[in-house]
Amino acid sequence: MARRALKLASWTSVALAASGFYLYGNKYLDLNDFGAVRVGRAVATTAVISYDYLTSLRSVPYGSEEYLQLRSKVHLRSAQRLCELCCANRGTFIKVGQHLGALDYLLPEEYTSTLKVLHSQAPQSSMQEVRQVIREDLGKEIQDLFVSFDDTPLGAASLAQVHKAVLHDGRTVAVKVQHPKVQAQSSKDIFLMEMLVLAVKQLFPEFEFMWLVDEAKKNLPLELDFLNEGRNAEKVAQMLKHFNFLKVPRIYWELSSKRVLLMEFVEGGQVNDRDYMERNKIDVNEVSRHLGKMYSEMIFVHGFVHCDPHPGNVLVRKHADTGKAEIILLDHGLYQVLTEEFRLDYCHLWQSLIWTDMKSVEKYSQRLGAGELYPLFACMLTARSWKAVTRGIGQAPVTSSEEMEIRDNAASYLPQISQLLNHVPRQMLLIFKTNDLLRGIEVALGTRASASSFLNMSRCCIRALATHKKKNTCSFFRRTQISCQEALKLWQIDLHEFFLKVKGLRLTNWVLSLICWVFPVSD
Repeated sequence: MARRALKLASWTSVALAASGFYLYGNKYLDLNDFGAVRVGRAVATTAVISYDYLTSLRSVPYGSEEYLQLRSKVHLRSAQRLCELCCANRGTFIKVGQHLGALDYLLPEEYTSTLKVLHSQAPQSSMQEVRQVIREDLGKEIQDLFVSFDDTPLGAASLAQVHKAVLHDGRTVAVKVQHPKVQAQSSKDIFLMEMLVLAVKQLFPEFEFMWLVDEAKKNLPLELDFLNEGRNAEKVAQMLKHFNFLKVPRIYWELSSKRVLLMEFVEGGQVNDRDYMERNKIDVNEVSRHLGKMYSEMIFVHGFVHCDPHPGNVLVRKHADTGKAEIILLDHGLYQVLTEEFRLDYCHLWQSLIWTDMKSVEKYSQRLGAGELYPLFACMLTARSWKAVTRGIGQAPVTSSEEMEIRDNAASYLPQISQLLNHVPRQMLLIFKTNDLLRGIEVALGTRASASSFLNMSRCCIRALATHKKKNTCSFFRRTQISCQEALKLWQIDLHEFFLKVKGLRLTNWVLSLICWVFPVSD
């Protein structure tokens, strides 16, 4: 009897092993589908990173040169391990890793530079999986819906990938298809991250990154609903229709669902590709100005903000008719809706920063939850040193030494930064991410912190605050008075901008005259 049971167990094991190898060889089975594998990998990585920090820095005097060098090495090792975990577990892990990689001026450089590669290492679904999602959501096969459908995606992201296709009526479209396993895994992944963050906090009490988990918990379900993305796209297109430089691809609702989104196909170069702009004779300063106007309008005037402006989601091209730069805004899954109170306080804060009103900087920073850490908050918001903030952020551009100081401070003040991020309103977190992504684009284009960008922000703040005041008064006289004050302030900004241009022109003429004097042209 025992021999028979052993024989049966042996044949059962052989059959299961053979089935497993067959399924694995035919790509029906993926180890990442097993929760135990994903959990084990995440727990092991977290344990190794925690052990590294606990042991490597223990015997070195805090703040010494040796400590700083060793800490940088530990940061780098930990960032690489975290990046490997994100690539292995995919989906939600890559999404959260990309979020961390975007926080250039808030996290140590070792983390942000390492995690940035996640934008180009997103998983890719097979065509079999793409066909399955389209069949389940739209009820038809690909060949019934499209004349042609490119097997190779135009791009793959953490949650979805985009294919180029042609409809039977001849329209060329972009088809965004969600990775099939993301929906099922996302809630479990977020719960796992929450448990790991709480566990790490027991070892490192100053580690306060629950804000990251809270954001993922709130935003991921919205990003996984492509119908919500389509509605956001139409809303922002209507909201910013007065900007003739902005193009938002049209949504084709008849062939869209929660996991499939059909859009107008639009081509362009990535917004940080300076070589592309030079080849196509697109003015980088014009592109930077357009971006600033667009986001200032979203944040200060409307309080409806596209929060994922990484270069793959913002394209540029030369308009066929006007020959001017046109911005194409893609991926509308993640928007932050600002409350009126937050939006107005944020307007006041930026006005105070631009015009160097330090008492108001303190007041409105504290209203936004910064408390006594308001100097750090102002530095995080502007990505400038406290010295530059107190002198005036529009007075001088960022120098390489200031850039280095900011990055060093991101490592030195990490506990205070995480504490601050844990206490500010949740709305502020995506604003920080958006600001850092936009600064990254400005750095790539060489247009960072120009005076005109601050003046455009100030214009939007003035308009937003005046609109709020007029809305809350019934007196015609008072509304007229507010309108006159608004017009006067806007005129003062126009005048200030004119003098800056004249000053720049005079400096240019002086330099040209000096060159001609030093190097005279011989007859």
